[in-house]
Amino acid sequence: MGQIDITFPDGNAKAFEAGITPAEIAAGISNSLAKKAISANVNGAHWDLQWPITENAAVAINTMKDDEPALELIRHDLAHIMARAVQEIWPDVKVTIGPVIDNGWYYDFDREEPFTPEDLGQIEAKMKEIINRRDPVTTEIWDRDRAVAYYEANGEPYKVELVGMIPEDQPIRMYWHGHWQDLCRGPHLQHTGQVPADAFKLMKVAGAYWRGDSDRPMLQRIYGVAFKTRQELKDYLTFLEEAEKRDHRRLGREMGLFHFEEVAPGSVFWHPHGWQLFQTLIGYMRRRQEAAGYVEVNSPDIMERALWEKSGHWENYRANMFLAQTQDDRDYALKPMNCPGHMLIYGQGVKSYRDLPLKIAEFGKVHRYEPSGALHGLLRVRSFTQDDAHIYCTPDQLTEECLKINDLILSIYSDFGFEDVRIKLSTRPENRIGSDESWDRAEDSLRTALDSAGHDYTIFEGEGAFYGPKLEYVLRDAIGRDWQCGTLQVDFNLPERFGTTYVTQAGAREYPVMLHRALFGSLERFIGILIENFAGKLPFWLAPRQVVVASIVSDADDYVYEVVNALRERGIRAEADIRNEKINYKVREHSVGKVPVILAIGQREVEERTVTVRRLGEKQTKTVTLDEIVADLAVEATPPDLA
Repeated sequence: MGQIDITFPDGNAKAFEAGITPAEIAAGISNSLAKKAISANVNGAHWDLQWPITENAAVAINTMKDDEPALELIRHDLAHIMARAVQEIWPDVKVTIGPVIDNGWYYDFDREEPFTPEDLGQIEAKMKEIINRRDPVTTEIWDRDRAVAYYEANGEPYKVELVGMIPEDQPIRMYWHGHWQDLCRGPHLQHTGQVPADAFKLMKVAGAYWRGDSDRPMLQRIYGVAFKTRQELKDYLTFLEEAEKRDHRRLGREMGLFHFEEVAPGSVFWHPHGWQLFQTLIGYMRRRQEAAGYVEVNSPDIMERALWEKSGHWENYRANMFLAQTQDDRDYALKPMNCPGHMLIYGQGVKSYRDLPLKIAEFGKVHRYEPSGALHGLLRVRSFTQDDAHIYCTPDQLTEECLKINDLILSIYSDFGFEDVRIKLSTRPENRIGSDESWDRAEDSLRTALDSAGHDYTIFEGEGAFYGPKLEYVLRDAIGRDWQCGTLQVDFNLPERFGTTYVTQAGAREYPVMLHRALFGSLERFIGILIENFAGKLPFWLAPRQVVVASIVSDADDYVYEVVNALRERGIRAEADIRNEKINYKVREHSVGKVPVILAIGQREVEERTVTVRRLGEKQTKTVTLDEIVADLAVEATPPDLA
């Protein structure tokens, strides 16, 4: 076959016979590397140690020290090992596919009886047995007819279908893990013993239609998680436990904030305390926007098809829109975005360069069709409120306005305790409107703003909106999860599509640059993030229920109301609890509701004009005067922008 040149990571190159495998290269370097090797990178592609290399290539040998390939292989091999374990225990079960996902894998099975938690324990034990056998993993390339015949003979109809879906120009790889075989693109480890037997766990069973088609059979999907070490698995399971404690859906019920109904999937039913939290956020944002020179508007929720055709949404975004047709055969859509309405507001009257930048803001309710399976509490909804704004400016003002928005976003997140913020620059997608020249200008303006401010950022090619590139602001919460919230998008296209102009200093008419900007993003989603970040223990100024004044004896009732009124006069959200219940019962109940401060009042407090203060999460109490607690809580209740 001739010789090829292999270049190693240190830059050295060596000639080998074409068809040499990474395993043979590793063995030629040292016996210890051959034993530790798990895969290779060949010209940037992840390569099985058994696959031949037939042309000049840059090659690096991977070991378990290389996290990304190691985790991919561990999780992929475990998917196969789990499928093998299932078929060893229940030979009649049919296997389908088992891809790697975040932190683990899943595999779909066709089995008449549902898997039980006890079954998962049995499967785990069998998997560890298979790992300890250290069975070799081997691979061959078969032709299509041979593969189909093999799976038909073994009664695996799903594999027959999968073979038929493999493109003609791709190899059909057959992998063996010991005696058990699966169809797979690979790569895989050298033997089952390379999988850490104490660093994985089966998590749950869920239903899944074959190929995601509701007209196809319902399968059973088993999920697992896996890591390189037992400690990493333990840390992850601890993280899941903490995330479960912080689940905003459970805390939302306990705090009496909101609920959902099947009659309005993906839409929130806000309760009084939840609506108080919602309005507190809007009040905060309204003050920040007014201080930054924004004017607030409101646009219709439903508008005719012609508007959405003009904006480009009908062509590029219709699958995500809720549509309606009236009796006179006119097509309408619930707005998925506020920008076309703002274009119509801007277009009223002649605008001069003296009017720019013009900053139009709206707490606009938008509606977007999300698949039912993607809905997730407040974090993924179909109807939500954006703290949306559009800034119309001249090209000369563009970079400065981008910087102002960037600074405003980071300042707001800091007020809520989010200091670790990552910025993503998403560039032009394939499906877009506008010229390449306008996209170049828009992308360059965002890069210039970030570079001039000295901010680090990551570029995500092709992830921009169809009308312009965007910055995405990603918050890291208290337990290390990332949440994408605010956005900033530069748009040269929409003003041109709407024929929207301004009069320049020279008297000419030009199109303004349009900046699309959201700070919280979705208020619903941001509330969900806040609840989970703070585990329901919201900052005092933000908490919808700030103080409960609870009586210990009925003789204290009058003083309870005096305390409540004194607090309310200072703008503190206070309520009385004079029920005929023991104080410990009241404390437990209001603690579950995440009330930050409980003031207990008995006979002694009445006589001394004091209160006993119990703060959420603290075991110790202290007794202070009424004047002292009112003054202290008034300071705590001050929003950070007013402090």
